[in-house]
Parts: sequence; structure tokens; C-alpha cells
Amino acid sequence: MSAEPILRAGLCGIGLDAYWPQFAGLKKRLEGYLDRVAERLRHPDVVVVNLGLIDTPERSREAGHACRREDIDILFFYVTTYALSNTVLPLVQKAGVPIIVLNIQPSAAIDYQAFNKLQDRTAMTGEWLAYCSACPTPEIANVFARAGIPFHQVTGFLDDAIAWREIDEWLTAARVRNTLSCARLGLMGHYYSGMLDIVTDTTQVSIVFGTHVEIVEVDELSALVAAVQEEDSLERATEFGRVFDVQPDCLDEELRRAARTSVALDAFVARHRLDALAYYYKGPGNAANENTMSSIILGTSLLTARHIPVAGEYEVKNALAMKIIDTLGAGGSFTEYYAMDFNDDLVLMGHDGPGHIAIAEGKTKVRPLTVYHGKVGRGLSVEMSVKHGPVTLLSIAEDAVTRFKLLVAEGECVAGVALEIGNTNSRYRFPLGARGFVEAWNVQAPAHHCAVGVGHLASTLKKLAALLGIGFHQVC
Repeated sequence: MSAEPILRAGLCGIGLDAYWPQFAGLKKRLEGYLDRVAERLRHPDVVVVNLGLIDTPERSREAGHACRREDIDILFFYVTTYALSNTVLPLVQKAGVPIIVLNIQPSAAIDYQAFNKLQDRTAMTGEWLAYCSACPTPEIANVFARAGIPFHQVTGFLDDAIAWREIDEWLTAARVRNTLSCARLGLMGHYYSGMLDIVTDTTQVSIVFGTHVEIVEVDELSALVAAVQEEDSLERATEFGRVFDVQPDCLDEELRRAARTSVALDAFVARHRLDALAYYYKGPGNAANENTMSSIILGTSLLTARHIPVAGEYEVKNALAMKIIDTLGAGGSFTEYYAMDFNDDLVLMGHDGPGHIAIAEGKTKVRPLTVYHGKVGRGLSVEMSVKHGPVTLLSIAEDAVTRFKLLVAEGECVAGVALEIGNTNSRYRFPLGARGFVEAWNVQAPAHHCAVGVGHLASTLKKLAALLGIGFHQVC
């Protein structure tokens, strides 16, 4: 597995060198504000590279080279006062990373009474210039647009909770983008025959998301299953008893079979350093492979809960969607429509195969199935509902213009009678109502799978789409 990457965030302030000899203390004051922003940007997984106050084209070019040397991933461009656009352009051209323009003034408003009591007109101008963040932002935006440089902006003041929530979301989105660009996605087996909607151009996956795609073999996993030591499988079966609510009708033989496959899966993932996995394999005619694929669900559920999301049916796009939501700390469980409840105005959703047991409502049940519908074999399966409360659905869908788009819906997982069928299943309510949601979601033409996570995440996901340069659509 790849080490979790550290986000390297560049920060610079911009100003105008002509002001410093004219207005005593202005430069020092603005540098103090820049230091405050730098301190607020620091997180345990974020390194802040403070480039200082940039006030000439020469310094701008130097800062651009520094961005490259420091290998920054995103640049926060703090407009401290008026600055010429020719001070801005060399830096962003050299940096070549996503730009967040911070139109942030010192406080919510100038103290007009104190300001107008100043006796010195020069001092008054210096005070006003300290609040002049908004002044050059149209000029900067104009030059960015004409240069074909995408940018994003946050507007507010230094202690503005709204602005800092936006900034934190940009940091989070950048961290997810970084994680995807360093991730290794394993593909094992082949597509479920006939599911044309899930077929994905994996070259575009690497181009757009930066994710490495590693083709791995079912035969290798089966060989690892055969080599598992008895004591290791017994220990894993004991872990199943702690983690899951194993139902009384689960046979010990099936638990041991699932345990061997789970131990082998861990070794398999470690060997290939995988951060996510999509799989499907029929397995008939090869007893070892059929045994492996029919006993994989408990092990893949454990992996998913350990931040290595596993998607069945070779669903490449959904493995990425699950990884995105998991990186946000919100889970990311594999799901699809089951049915609609028009009496309660709900949509029932779930899936066979692995579930994200870390976001389950209560303990996840393990039940035996004598048939895997539409698939080969029989064995143990997991049954869970996502935690009750706010949720977000995420689908990565193809887009003719931007190659991919993030399709998002916010709703609520609600309590009620669930289907006791040995699969993940939840009851979801949406602001559009069940009919409105289903029709609005379908018209965006996603694959029939999506990922579900806890909490409302649309605002951050919109920023992630912007950083990736792909489309975004929020249904509700």
C-alpha cells in the first residue's frame, strides 16, 4: 500500500513595492497577516511553503521557481492589498498548480469612526490599503482568464468562519486529489458480462486521476489461499467473531474458508501495494478459483473498513468513488438501487459483496447464502445498513466534454424495516422525494452503481472536481 501522501501547500501574499516607502508599517502589517494565514493552513498532513510577500515581477519569477523546487501541490494566493497583475502572472505560470485566490481582508469592516479620526491623510490611505484585498481581484481574474489559467477564489476576512470553512474544503479536496494521484488500483478478473455501463477506459483513469492501474491475477490469490497456515486462519476466524455479528446458521467450515481467503487477501494486497481493488471472476471449472471467489466477501469487507475499498463486478469507477469518500473519512460503501418504497417515499439501496462495515448502523451481520444471485458459488455474506443520518451518494460518470464527472446527491439514511437477505441494504430519503431523485439521478446517465458515505460532502466534492478539471453535478 502507498504511504498516505503529505500535501504541500504553497502560500504567497501579493502587494506593490511602491507602497512600502510611502506608508510606514504597511508591509510589516501585511506580512503579519500572511503569517496568520500560514498558521491557519497548517495541518498534520499539510506542509505549508510560505513564499512571502511578492511585490515585483522579479520576485514573482523567483517564487515560481521556488514552487517547482518545493514540489507544491496547490497554491494559495493571498491578496493582501492592491498588486499589479504583472506581479501575479510569472508566478502562476511557473508554478503550474491549482490556484486558490484568497480575497481576505483583516476584519469584517473598517472601523469607520476610528478611521475618520485619523489626522494624517497618508495614514488614512495606508489604513485603507490594508483592507484593499478586493481591489485587484478583477484585474487578476482578467489576466488569468486571458492566459487560460484556471483559478478559484475565497472571499472573506481573517477570522471569518465561512471563509475558513471554504479554505479547509479546498485543502481537503487537494489532499484527496493527491491521494488519488499516488494510489494503486488493482483490477482482478474481468467485467461482469453484459454490464456495458461499467466498462471504463483505464488509460483515462490514469490521465485524469493520476491513479496507477495494476492488473492482478485471480490465480495468484488462489495460490496464496492454498498456502495459508491453519493457525493464521483460526486467528482470522476469531477476529470475524469480534468484528461481525456472526449468525448461528453460519457453519464453522464456511467461516474457516472465508478466513483463509481473508488472510490471503491481506498478503495479496500488501504484495501489490494496493490502495483499492475492483474484482469479478466467475471461476467455474477451476475449483481453486471458485473457492476463492465464493469466500471473498468477509475479507474484502475488512479491507474496505481498513481504507482499501473493494468494489465487486469489476467496477473501476466505483472503486475510485469509494476511495474518494473513504479519503474524506466518510466511508464509501458499494451500492445500487434495490427498490422504491412509495408509501414511505424512500429508495432502498444496497449490494451483494463487501460493505464498508466501519459506517454500519450497529454490528454487521454475517449470513450464509446458498446461492449468490447472478454469480457462481455459495458462502458467507454481510448484511448491514449505513448509519442513520445524513449521507452522500457519489458516482463517477463518463462525460463527453470533461471525460468524467462527479455526480452527487445528499440525503438521509433512515431507520425502518430492512431486507434481511444477507446483503448490504439501507433506506434513503432525498429532498426531491423518491420519484424526483431517481429520475434526476438517472438523467445524468451514471453506471448503475455508486458509493455512499456518511455526512454531507457535496461542497468538498465540487472543489475536488474543480481541481481535477472534470465535471460536477449535484442532484440534491
